[in-house]
Amino acid sequence: MAQASALIDTLKQALKRQGLTYAQVAHRLGMSEANVKRMFATRRFTLERLEALCQLLQMELTDLFQLYEESRQRISQLTEAQEQELVSDEKLLLVAVSVRNRLRFEDIIDNYRISRTECIRCLARLDKLKIIDLLPNNRIKLRIDDDFRWLPNGPIDRFFEAQIKNQFLKSRFGGELEQRLFLFGLLGDASVEVVRKRMQALSKEFSELHRQDAHLPLAKRHNVGFLLAMRPWEVGVFKPLLRSSN
Repeated sequence: MAQASALIDTLKQALKRQGLTYAQVAHRLGMSEANVKRMFATRRFTLERLEALCQLLQMELTDLFQLYEESRQRISQLTEAQEQELVSDEKLLLVAVSVRNRLRFEDIIDNYRISRTECIRCLARLDKLKIIDLLPNNRIKLRIDDDFRWLPNGPIDRFFEAQIKNQFLKSRFGGELEQRLFLFGLLGDASVEVVRKRMQALSKEFSELHRQDAHLPLAKRHNVGFLLAMRPWEVGVFKPLLRSSN
């Protein structure tokens, strides 16, 4: 119902942009103004009536749907308060990460120890936060941009930083699908910039592959942690030997 209501709001905005009043719409459709007002107030439209209104606006039904899609709020980041809400509820954060990874409702409840009722509760909260649209039959539609990122040094960023330090890096990276590369050397400013740009390009490629693989069955996908990091750094045991430290 929320989606249908938003579509009607888009239709009203289109009429307003063209300067059409309810009285003018009623005249052109051969209806009374009272009936037109009631139709918009109750948000009950037949498909034929929607098509007639679109013709009045000189557009197709598909154009109206496109306008609706463009009008939907797309977010690239949450607020600190929203991220804190996610972090404060372990199951809510799990569901949030799962939907960002494009898991379906059935995938979530089959893969994790979370009941249908708990999952629906979490999805409803994510819908309220505008992260998803919760559609009939528990279908999920993401409302975040492809370049969505957690807040730098925000609640979720700090949460995952702790997980990286305490869990992710405590591995020899010798198993299947695992690899670790650590390079250490002296680079000039221009070379550092080249590496930075290639890291950014690789990050974008990872995100694109993540998007492309969303159609695969869950059994064919793997939760993969991928860490790229670079900073000026000196090995701790060497620092006392630096002349600049004297």
